[in-house]
Amino acid sequence: MFRTGLARKENDVILPTRAAILCFAEDPSGILSSKTAVRVFHYAGTRIEHGAVPNLLKPPKTITGPLIKQIADAYAYVINEIAKGLTLAKSGFETVHRYPTRVIREAITNAVIHRDYHINRDVHIRIFDNRIEVESPGLFPGDITTDTIEFAGSFNRNPLIVNCLREFPEPPNIDAGEGVRMMFATMRAEGLYPPFYFSRRDSIVVLLLNEERPPIWEQVSNWIDRNGFITNGQLCRIASVDTLKASKMLKKWVDMEMLEVDMSKGKKNACYRKAGSAAERKFISLLSWLSDNKKSPSL
Repeated sequence: MFRTGLARKENDVILPTRAAILCFAEDPSGILSSKTAVRVFHYAGTRIEHGAVPNLLKPPKTITGPLIKQIADAYAYVINEIAKGLTLAKSGFETVHRYPTRVIREAITNAVIHRDYHINRDVHIRIFDNRIEVESPGLFPGDITTDTIEFAGSFNRNPLIVNCLREFPEPPNIDAGEGVRMMFATMRAEGLYPPFYFSRRDSIVVLLLNEERPPIWEQVSNWIDRNGFITNGQLCRIASVDTLKASKMLKKWVDMEMLEVDMSKGKKNACYRKAGSAAERKFISLLSWLSDNKKSPSL
């Protein structure tokens, strides 16, 4: 235990470290007098309604225990909630959940093992009709940002926890720095929007959207990444559409705050760039658009 950093000696008394308590104690929250659990909230609809009666489908589920058990139990609970297949959404339309299970497991695992355990708050998982949110206390460690997370690799805030959990017979993590990249690649391969990351005051939220991603957006996104902007004429060539259709597509992306328009050279020479790094603002706008429409946008 000393060699692995999971125990320390004080006045000839052997004491477990915080990492040891989190990894092996049946009630880490009680021993540490801090919130270290996972809480799952399942809402009806696409947003939290702050009224006299909350729009929860059932009481929140609190998941405790050693971290490896928290990860397994939280994953099983979320999968059970969304594995009911067709559910009648608040709008009256049936909701089919498409989330790749590997991505859900990775999001929960990352939230539990990379969170800041000095912050007195539980991990929160929120399930809506059109998305899952996983909120983890603490900001990104090192120089990782919401814009670089896909390719940032591994940077562990809690190396003792990571090293300990990866040695279990069926580890939730392999500590190879590929988990987030797998999430992005898997969501794209399934034709879904990639994970959306954004930071709050002292937490990180990853959102998994239960919506098919329009294929043309992938081409537009790649074009802008290479060239910095796109024009109406360029979109016409990429998407094989006329200028009127291209204008409607560009306007829709601007309304969704996925793109920003630059008219400094006049309306006829307008160019469009990706909106700034305010990922939460863009995502909320996207959710608002989707909640007001029965289908995914036909872009």
